[in-house]
Amino acid sequence: MDLQSGYPYSLIRNGLPYNYPWLEQDIRTHVAVIGGGISGALTAYALTKAGIPCVVADARTIGLGSTAASTSLLQYEIDTRLSELREKVGIRNANRAYELCAASIDELEAICKALRFPHFERKHSLYLASYRKDVKKLSEELEARRKLGLKMDWWDAATIKAKMGFDAPAAIYSHTAAQTDAYMLTHALHQHNIKQGASVFDRTAIVDIDFRPRSVVLKTSQGHQVTARYLVIATGYEVLQYIKTPLLKLTSTYAVASEPNHAQEQWYQDCLIWETKSPYLYMRTTSDHRVLIGGRDEPFYNPRRRDKLIHRKAKDLEKDLRKKFPELRFHPEFKWTGTFGATEDGLPFIGAFAPMPHTFFALGFGGNGITFSQIAANIITDLVQGKKNPDAAIFSFNRKTGN
Repeated sequence: MDLQSGYPYSLIRNGLPYNYPWLEQDIRTHVAVIGGGISGALTAYALTKAGIPCVVADARTIGLGSTAASTSLLQYEIDTRLSELREKVGIRNANRAYELCAASIDELEAICKALRFPHFERKHSLYLASYRKDVKKLSEELEARRKLGLKMDWWDAATIKAKMGFDAPAAIYSHTAAQTDAYMLTHALHQHNIKQGASVFDRTAIVDIDFRPRSVVLKTSQGHQVTARYLVIATGYEVLQYIKTPLLKLTSTYAVASEPNHAQEQWYQDCLIWETKSPYLYMRTTSDHRVLIGGRDEPFYNPRRRDKLIHRKAKDLEKDLRKKFPELRFHPEFKWTGTFGATEDGLPFIGAFAPMPHTFFALGFGGNGITFSQIAANIITDLVQGKKNPDAAIFSFNRKTGN
């Protein structure tokens, strides 16, 4: 599946930092993970930390799927507002999903510190009402989140103008957010896991899965086998090759990164910026003083059509930025596009899927892909060890969605 094209910022900046072998022999392990992007890497990290032997296999060079195209915002906010999510999955489950996302940012920070990974920055996040009609919903959202103990401020139009310099009717300024580099974090996780005994293979396509009474046997395109007690599928949007049931809607999304601008701050505290309209626009800065802006999604999956729009979308995104920051120095340098998917309720799918025994899925869809992946890593590690995870049902394939 063609997941991204163009010149993703992190890939261009960092290149291919490590080489991984392809599988050249039959092997056995306790857990086999298909997918070596950020979801598979975080799952393998949690398994390895728990002392569980695992093998990761990816059909591509590591990191060159959706992970390379990630803009790496870390927010507890799910694409579905808390007040709306409560109507879809119930108050308890919605509250808990938001709490888990907030906690996952702390967990990701701890992981980055343990790995001595430098590309993690705590940030604040500004959630803008795009239109006046959105102010009431945003106010309701503020109250719903505050009841969970999440720290945030209400900004009226005057505050937004004073602090940001542009006009918007209202906003929530959240104190819980961060940003990272998903591509480089994926490599850092794999390098750590390998030192702890895990194996990582890229350019190793799994072409057949044989489910046996107490094991799963994977066959590669080169004819080798991986025999495991459990299988974890962390292939993101490519999961549709394993599950034919419609799980998500695929869209095409776009991003642009500017040349470096050595101002100390591009805007107030270089907070993450996003908004209520759908599809939403989002902005962040980078550690080397670039501005990254993304959005302008198109509701289709067609790589040829998607790629043709890169240059036009880049110009549109630059116009969007200049509406808010007309004086900001912004010269586009890298532009790219990627496949993006979202579920009906905005939550990921994590855990067992009945037709595939001994198998767990780690599918962190939506704008919270990285935080969802951390949640999946925790849940799946418990399930592999035979432990009951109290949060697994929230993200299961059997959960009820809809109003």
